[in-house]
Amino acid sequence: MRTRAADSRTAPRPAGLGQVQVPGTVLAMRAVYLEHPDSLRHETGGHPERAARITAIERELQARGWLGFERVRSPAVGREVLEAVHPRGYIEAIERFTAAGGGPLDADTLASRGSFDAALHSAGGAVRMVEMLLDGEAAAAFSAHRPPGHHALPRRAMGFCLFNNVAVAATFAVRRRGLRRVMILDWDVHHGNGTNDIFHACAEVLFVSIHQSPLYPGTGAASDVGSGAGEGYTVNLPVAPGSGDEVFVSLVEHVALPLLASFSPQLVLVSAGYDAHREDPLAECEVSEEGFACMTRLVRDGAQAVGAPMGCVLEGGYMPSALARSVAATMQALVRQGGEEAEPTPLVAEAREARARLARWWPALG
Repeated sequence: MRTRAADSRTAPRPAGLGQVQVPGTVLAMRAVYLEHPDSLRHETGGHPERAARITAIERELQARGWLGFERVRSPAVGREVLEAVHPRGYIEAIERFTAAGGGPLDADTLASRGSFDAALHSAGGAVRMVEMLLDGEAAAAFSAHRPPGHHALPRRAMGFCLFNNVAVAATFAVRRRGLRRVMILDWDVHHGNGTNDIFHACAEVLFVSIHQSPLYPGTGAASDVGSGAGEGYTVNLPVAPGSGDEVFVSLVEHVALPLLASFSPQLVLVSAGYDAHREDPLAECEVSEEGFACMTRLVRDGAQAVGAPMGCVLEGGYMPSALARSVAATMQALVRQGGEEAEPTPLVAEAREARARLARWWPALG
């Protein structure tokens, strides 16, 4: 990605938060990295979604001095918070299954004896992140746990996911904290079908997904725009295999950002999957670390423009080294308040078509 020097103006800092210097970056404090050791107890053997993902991320961050982020241990999610998305019977079934030793939940999704507790902390980290952002305890946050969540349906585990972490966090923000507008941007290469379905008829949550198609789970057609009161609030942006930085960044800059400005969310959450990386073995997209950083900068600036806090929740990414570099690039972009900014991205055909299609619900795109 080409870059240019930013002008001397810096984005405003949240009130009451100081700054700390890290080489090449100015951090708006407090920046937090939410984690829990139970993520390593979700044992999947040689499965692509394995403990090595977390250890690679943390090794990379340690080598970079954690980029100034404070490490925060995540609590387990409260059962009543989890039950706002997943019925009690389903939660208890997962608990019993793992207590009995676990095994395959479907052809893709494994669980072990430690998976239930890991999943409680994975959802709990996303919820705690929302609390810290809304309460002004943190200016930037990244919740990095496993198992991931965006494929999980209310009553079904699938796609390596047990509970839908980002959906639980967004539902908490709406129901417990009284927010009326939450935006979720999902740039995982696989469509976040669980999140899509959970908020399908909901006008309080704007769900935007950029994903490769065709690819697992086979959902996320551009024609799926939500239903009932939520019509127009589900935005699916499928891209072809081989799509790279230019396509992904253009969709963020020319579609997601105008949507963000029109919707004016009170909270922005990113389902941050990194399996669109050019080195990832489970898909065929060609995004680089700088592509992920550029998308982060764009969303960060858009969120700041409407006064909304922004946090990231880890989803996929199955080449540990590429995943680790991409998470680090995202975290650095979350807190950078100056330096370099991406050149304006061309309006690619995918973005032009999406703008025309969505203008029915979002006139600003017209």
